[in-house]
Amino acid sequence: MRANKLERIICIIIGYVFGLFQTAFIYGKLHGIDIREHGSGNAGTTNTLRVLGTKAGLIVLAGDILKCILAVVVCSTIFGSSHGDEIYLLKLYAAAGAILGHNFPFYLKFKGGKGIAATAGLILSFHPHFIITGVILFFGAFFITHYVSLGSLLVYAGLMIQMVVAGQLGLFGASQPVLIEMYIVTAFLTVLAYYKHRENIKRLIKGEERKTYLTKKSEQ
Repeated sequence: MRANKLERIICIIIGYVFGLFQTAFIYGKLHGIDIREHGSGNAGTTNTLRVLGTKAGLIVLAGDILKCILAVVVCSTIFGSSHGDEIYLLKLYAAAGAILGHNFPFYLKFKGGKGIAATAGLILSFHPHFIITGVILFFGAFFITHYVSLGSLLVYAGLMIQMVVAGQLGLFGASQPVLIEMYIVTAFLTVLAYYKHRENIKRLIKGEERKTYLTKKSEQ
């Protein structure tokens, strides 16, 4: 049974609702600050880590990952039995909705995060084959350079490439039109991530990007 437009929209909406749980903003408010008024002004894991410390950063990371996973699980539960051959497409729409909700929460005047932790939730819940590549790309770049932004950008480049390769190898068991739609959605998310990191990219090119360390004593 082919998924229709309404079912796609439902997955996006479910994802968006889960994405509205702004972990960094909520955690900051519980500690008496608006995280968007400190550091880089971004309501995400990296800024929380820099402003409130490692523990806070890890809590925010877990929350942002979990909300995307939950969105994917809910949509998989609703549509898995009726759209088994297109479930990966619907998972992708759910994850995309969660990333959009995280990046553009309406109740915070659409000023959220950059969607990388939520994307980690996409990778963890999408297919086991994607996890190893994502971990290697992000942590490899991070521990070598200490640039979170570089690791994030590499993860998206890897996700785009792996999506196409896995799709063409038949890993998703989907028809070519469905695969092309999956590639388009992934490309949209990749472009969005690079757009949200446009200032980071400029600083990386100039060698001015701020490094991030898990211990404050090394931070610069």
